[in-house]
Amino acid sequence: MNNMVLEKNTELSRRTFIVGSAAFAGGGLALGMSVPFGLDEAQAQSAPAATEVNIWVAIKPDDTCVVRVARSEMGQGTLTGLAQLVAEELECDWSKVTTEGITPGRNLASKRAWGEMGTGGSRGIRTSQDYVRRGGAVARTMLLQAAADQWNVPVGELSVSNGVITHAASKRSIHYGEVAAAAAKLTPPDPKSIKLKDPKDWKIAGKPLKRLDTADKLDGSKIFAIDLKLQGMLCAAVKDCPVFGGKLKSYDESKIAGMPGVKKVVRVKDSGVAVVADTWWRAKKALEALPIVWDEGPNASQSSATIAEMLKEGLTATATNGERKNGDALKAIGEAAKKVEAVYATPFLAHAPMEMMNCTVKLSADRADAWVPTQNLEASLAALSEASGIPLDKCEVHRHDLGGGFGRRGGTQDYVHQAVEIAKAFPDTPVKLIWSREEDQAHDFYRPISQCKMSAGIDAAGNLVGLHVRVSGQSINALLNQKGIVDGRDMRQLQGYYDMPGDAQLGYDVPNLLIEYAMRNTHVPVGPWRGVNTNQNAVYMECFMEEVAKAAGKDSLEFRRALMKDHPKHLAVLNAAAEKAGWGTPLPAGVYRGIAQFMGYGSYSAAVAEVSVSPQGKLKVHRMVLAVNSGHAVNPGQIEAQVQGSVAFGLTATLYGEMPIDKGRMTSLNFDTYEIMRLAEMPKVEVAIVPTYDFWGGIGEPTICVVAPSVLNAIYAATGKPVRSLPLKNVKLV
Repeated sequence: MNNMVLEKNTELSRRTFIVGSAAFAGGGLALGMSVPFGLDEAQAQSAPAATEVNIWVAIKPDDTCVVRVARSEMGQGTLTGLAQLVAEELECDWSKVTTEGITPGRNLASKRAWGEMGTGGSRGIRTSQDYVRRGGAVARTMLLQAAADQWNVPVGELSVSNGVITHAASKRSIHYGEVAAAAAKLTPPDPKSIKLKDPKDWKIAGKPLKRLDTADKLDGSKIFAIDLKLQGMLCAAVKDCPVFGGKLKSYDESKIAGMPGVKKVVRVKDSGVAVVADTWWRAKKALEALPIVWDEGPNASQSSATIAEMLKEGLTATATNGERKNGDALKAIGEAAKKVEAVYATPFLAHAPMEMMNCTVKLSADRADAWVPTQNLEASLAALSEASGIPLDKCEVHRHDLGGGFGRRGGTQDYVHQAVEIAKAFPDTPVKLIWSREEDQAHDFYRPISQCKMSAGIDAAGNLVGLHVRVSGQSINALLNQKGIVDGRDMRQLQGYYDMPGDAQLGYDVPNLLIEYAMRNTHVPVGPWRGVNTNQNAVYMECFMEEVAKAAGKDSLEFRRALMKDHPKHLAVLNAAAEKAGWGTPLPAGVYRGIAQFMGYGSYSAAVAEVSVSPQGKLKVHRMVLAVNSGHAVNPGQIEAQVQGSVAFGLTATLYGEMPIDKGRMTSLNFDTYEIMRLAEMPKVEVAIVPTYDFWGGIGEPTICVVAPSVLNAIYAATGKPVRSLPLKNVKLV
């Protein structure tokens, strides 16, 4: 582990803090305090004491094993998966495993022994797996050594199963809870010196165990941040200028002065205004009644049409902002026996989590606390410190499970900054800011909009000899990570088209290939949206491959297979999906199949969709079969659930998702216009999990990208007309 030390009163900027956290992804092990954190004083006094064996494991006298988790849980199952990995190496009784979330303040005070705390990019398990497993293994080693010392026998003569240590020669046994205190006094061994289990020998990890975070969600006892109630708490509703880049000009507080429960109107930086009241509903109603004058600025002239024209220009522009090439694609296409061209388009999309943006903040002279649903606890801590001016070591962020994240609650932390600004007006008083659904839709960091022009050349035998891809669209890095743009090149927007293996490699070999990106940024803020750029890029590549296959007179599957001989993992998931779906076998009358494959977040995905289109143009998705190789399968049941959720998420976007712009502002501000797929529209989903156990990939995002293109290709098979723009609600299918 990097030995960076943060002195007690070190002042760090939010950027320095977050950049520095990346150095600690390797984690580490250290002895610590013997009382579990995350409990209030009364709970800590009444709960059975737990002994901290190391930073990852604390054990109670009744053998309950408390596994520490530094990642955020937002429904994806990371909490259970990480606990399984620790418990596997710990050799404890799974029925006695519980978890405890680490706060960023505690992590910082421990010199970030738990590593970085971000949960995004499908990295929750894959970047933690090695050091959390070693944490469990170190704890097991220490517990065994403590028993060996107590019995005065060689540790090599001991075995352990389900938290019970046995000395076969003397027929003695002892439970973890009985030796935990002694184990905690030992010097931990070097984690790297311990050999981890072969996944083939896993007994807890690799099994479809029930999640640890379900019961309180079902009985309603779980407290999400939006539900939080604190003594003396006030509530705030906020409204920002509806046009991005606009300013707050004025407001007339006198008009709402007599409304029930209203405490104050607070200006929020240059562009927003909030009303604080004794309940959120009263704050919201008063905010709606508050006369506000906005300076909308020049961006008020922007619309979906003007943005589309800008993107169109990027399809033929000379200058580009990133490319990949081999051979001479333009020459090969120009000389080919047959040429195929198509232009595709995908819209802005909102995250629309069920739990809107919210944050509760309490500020005192020398202390700042926040209660916030966040995908990056350290980013929230940094935002709290930066906005309040209170040093990091005097700040704390209290953890809550998220009611949806999808990338929205990662590095941006705009809602934390707002909450702090409002709380400054009420020192020593907790203030809970909740965005309305309309505000949540109007001020997102949206999935980037883009267009893509595709050109291909086919020889007389129907072989693909040249392929040219030109993506024109908005850059996430330009807004959120300018260091990611090197010499004007932003390869992030070409995610899924990379030559290099490992994360998002294109699974096709084309003798002459040119892939280009033309950056065309709008006034609309953009950011990661579950699956990020693999979603759009998979639509472009896989739908165009379908058009090229048809032009070549070849079967969709066989055409792809011929281009994938040097990409065995891509090909394996494609074959697995095709086999499970029964590709090539007869279908009911009027039902057609489409297929797609792609790679993202270190995992390989493929899908087959079965659809029908009525004579009136009504689409019905009957069945989706998906295959995924994430390297290892920590919890197959949860992988299947994630894939099923990916279908719902991806299909909703395919059918309905778009955020139109008019007069510089978003117009779909609630679910009446930003439609969500209904239960009756959800197809049957079948999943093939095909791990190869030689790498670690993600699972929360990878399979979303193959949903849309497989459905669009099935529609193409059904109607004979390719679909080149989304969402489908705007497309006349027949």
